[in-house]
Amino acid sequence: MTIRVLAFSGSLRKESLNQRLISHAASLAKAQGAEVTLVSLRDFDLPLFNEDIEKSPGTPPDVLRLKDLLKAHDAFLVACPEYNSSITPALKNAIDWASRPRQGEKPLECFSGKVVGLCATSPGALGGLRGLFHVRDIFMNIMARVVPAMVAVSGASMDEHGTPTDERQRGFMEGMVKDVVFKTTALRR
Repeated sequence: MTIRVLAFSGSLRKESLNQRLISHAASLAKAQGAEVTLVSLRDFDLPLFNEDIEKSPGTPPDVLRLKDLLKAHDAFLVACPEYNSSITPALKNAIDWASRPRQGEKPLECFSGKVVGLCATSPGALGGLRGLFHVRDIFMNIMARVVPAMVAVSGASMDEHGTPTDERQRGFMEGMVKDVVFKTTALRR
């Protein structure tokens, strides 16, 4: 059975380093035999979560489109820029909208039991690592299965395709993606 992986970053920036990194992670998952969908949060019109909007005029169409994508995939690869040592507002907002159950949906249906691999990059020495801890906590609290290895590519040391230029960091990325594919495959058996 082929597993389906959704890959995206928590950035809205057109030239996002993290979108480039997640593109590399997506190619690694494809090489492992996964069916991969690569998207950008830029492609979704997600207003700031507000329960009043949800009630009237109703859940926005792009929220529904994102939720359908999340539900249709077995696992997620997420590259998370670090904003002030934490998660980006765009990623938190997307998670908040997607966590809201619609009529007929199970609680946390978009996330519960899904395997998640996390990575980040930044020009700094820690590569976005501090923010990954917050992102991991959020995903775990919404019932996702986050693989233990989180990869932070320091110094934004990547080529134009998002491949880390450091051999160790390339190995960490490959290992994290293999872990996501392996664990997801094992869960689907």
